[in-house]
Amino acid sequence: MKFRSERDALVDVLSTVGRAVGGRGVSSVVLSGVLLVCEGNRLTGTGTDLDLTIRMEQEVIGLEDGSCVIPARLATEIVRSLEPGAVTLEAGEERIEISAARSRFGLRTFPVVEFPTVAHSNGAGHLLGPALVDGLRQVVRAASTDDARPLLTGVLMTTEDDVVRLVATDSYRLALRDLRDTKAIPDAPEILVPARALAELQRLPGLGGGASENAGGVEVTAGTHEITFRAGSVEIRTRLLDGSYPDYRQLIPEQYPNRLHVGKESLLGALRRVRLLVRDNTTPVRLSMRQGGVDLSVVSQEVGEASETVDGDFTGEDLVIAFNPSYLIDGVEAVADDEVIIETADPSRPATVRAAERDDYRYLLMPVRVS
Repeated sequence: MKFRSERDALVDVLSTVGRAVGGRGVSSVVLSGVLLVCEGNRLTGTGTDLDLTIRMEQEVIGLEDGSCVIPARLATEIVRSLEPGAVTLEAGEERIEISAARSRFGLRTFPVVEFPTVAHSNGAGHLLGPALVDGLRQVVRAASTDDARPLLTGVLMTTEDDVVRLVATDSYRLALRDLRDTKAIPDAPEILVPARALAELQRLPGLGGGASENAGGVEVTAGTHEITFRAGSVEIRTRLLDGSYPDYRQLIPEQYPNRLHVGKESLLGALRRVRLLVRDNTTPVRLSMRQGGVDLSVVSQEVGEASETVDGDFTGEDLVIAFNPSYLIDGVEAVADDEVIIETADPSRPATVRAAERDDYRYLLMPVRVS
């Protein structure tokens, strides 16, 4: 195999597919590599850990057809370190040479025959619009990263009133987004997709709007045990999680007696400033809600204290409620509008963060008990 490519284009391929490599501890050394296949002027890169597979195509100057498996992270670092311009890769049976300008690197490769066979879907899928990635940006952050609770590491894609709903929770917070302009995925009324795969999907450049190859949305093909997302030249395939997702509907209060209406950026700025004194996950931020706004405060026994006032409109009974500051910032950041509503019942029950002018996104957050 031999081909020539611009450095930045090759880095894009290697870094994109390399994010699927070795995510959960590789069972075979070949899974620490990426498969490169050159056919004509088309280069295809594939990385997988058997649960998640990322595949990407790129135009190159093909000099000799062939394939090889190269160390993912090392090869990416090498190519990224080269001077801008053309990079040539030439692979033999056990080695590959990477050259550019006056730089030469020789690396041992892994056997191609040991790389797992990855199916490629050629059938047409269901097109989900750019709102999908906007929804993922809001919801994926609430999924758990604890593999001891595998169901909570996924995002529920379900159908409510013939529209797609995204739900994620780590038991401390819950994020819900209705994609009202997106029709349900055929034959997949309720599936549980690993959040890791969806996080990779939302990282793809150009998704969510703008002039790019991905601006039209994402093509989805769902099967019984796996789901495939295609956006532009990238394909992301992942196994679905198997099990019954918790009944999140019973966690959503029908109404709240207290309602705080504030500017998003004002609240975020204040939260980020008082969080500077937080040194561990056990230090909460207290919100003292009252007529005219909210007073934020953090007290750290080791460092000191901080407080700030944010003007706003509050209706209800004055109350003091405390939250994990990082979780609260996550929820406020995800709101798409300039104005934020925080609805509360009492200091012991979940609060809801949402936009002032729309209700397609809700972020439920459990308070922290303080004396």
